[in-house]
Amino acid sequence: MVDPVYAAPSLNAELSDVVFTQNLPSIVASHVLDPQPGETILDMCASPGELLLTSNFSDWTQYNRFCIHCGKTTHIATLMRDKGCLIALDKTAPKLFKLKQNVERFRLSLVHCFIFDSTKALDKSAKEFVPLIPTPPPYPPESFDRILLDAPCSALGQRPQPMCSISLTELMSYPAYQRSLFEQAVGLLRPGGTLVYSTCSFNPEENEAQVAWALKSFPQLHLSNQVPFVGFPGLPGYGVAAEQLRIVQRFGPIQFCELLDLQQAAPSPTNEYDALAKDTIAF
Repeated sequence: MVDPVYAAPSLNAELSDVVFTQNLPSIVASHVLDPQPGETILDMCASPGELLLTSNFSDWTQYNRFCIHCGKTTHIATLMRDKGCLIALDKTAPKLFKLKQNVERFRLSLVHCFIFDSTKALDKSAKEFVPLIPTPPPYPPESFDRILLDAPCSALGQRPQPMCSISLTELMSYPAYQRSLFEQAVGLLRPGGTLVYSTCSFNPEENEAQVAWALKSFPQLHLSNQVPFVGFPGLPGYGVAAEQLRIVQRFGPIQFCELLDLQQAAPSPTNEYDALAKDTIAF
């Protein structure tokens, strides 16, 4: 609970012009999205976490190689080599202000930030979206090549504490809110596009149960293999087929593969990453 898992020094705002700390699942989510230069991408809930980074590197190859990324929006932008269009939405003004500061530090030109409620991001009557001239939301259907939905969640297990102050009513409210965001994302995604859904909670009702609901509600969707896969398979019992549990990945303090006898479920050996996957909470 209190001892560090690794003997790594605390950065604590040191090297703030070079290093940007981020936990493993956040890094993985951006790589699974696999953003490409020139694409049009949407980050639906873009408020940053605890961020510390700017770059003094002279070229994007050097930058991407040596920086520890933090903040999914800025990470996605660097993976795109600052080429294309990245729309970042968040309904909370102070959080979006932080994101804009980070974008300015990175000297990124492709990121366009808007204060907006993403549950209303889709407008079926809207005119065609032109990435070269980004306009505020809402957007017409099939506007984006890839979408990251890092959904607001209960964050259960995220910070070890003696007691959890969240009420049962609040806990039960998250799945419905996440589904309203998911519906918007599906409508905004182009055919053949990629939608990445992630949370920082170990609550299966916000994770595996949401995957089962999405696959049933939107027959045009299917699960794809994730690269990289460094977590554990999903939990059974929430409507996701056994073979599909091998495709989703979960992070948490319990070695789920052994606990659930799913040692063979992961698409690649996870032994090398067991300690990393257990030292965080995410889906």
